[in-house]
Amino acid sequence: MMCDKLIEYQGLLAMAPTGDKQGGGGIMDFLPMILILVAFYFLLIAPQRKKQKQHDKMVQALEKGTQVKTLGGIFGTVTGVKDDRFVLRIGENVKIEVAKEAIAAKID
Repeated sequence: MMCDKLIEYQGLLAMAPTGDKQGGGGIMDFLPMILILVAFYFLLIAPQRKKQKQHDKMVQALEKGTQVKTLGGIFGTVTGVKDDRFVLRIGENVKIEVAKEAIAAKID
């Protein structure tokens, strides 16, 4: 009985790591994390940045008389341009001011 336990422990010790591995794997230890960050950039950040540039270009091109849709779903016609906002006519004698960032799309 005792001999069986001893043999079992001996087998476990044989499977244990020997400690031959030295520390300090260098950049190879960080390579998976670096690859994940690069993939994250190309899959999420770069497309969002491109979309933001397109939106900024569209907003800069807006002028009086252009029909637009806001993020809130309001349709109107640009009647004035201020520093950080547009004046929209949304009905007869109804004008509102919206932030430039609130313009969702130009209506053709």
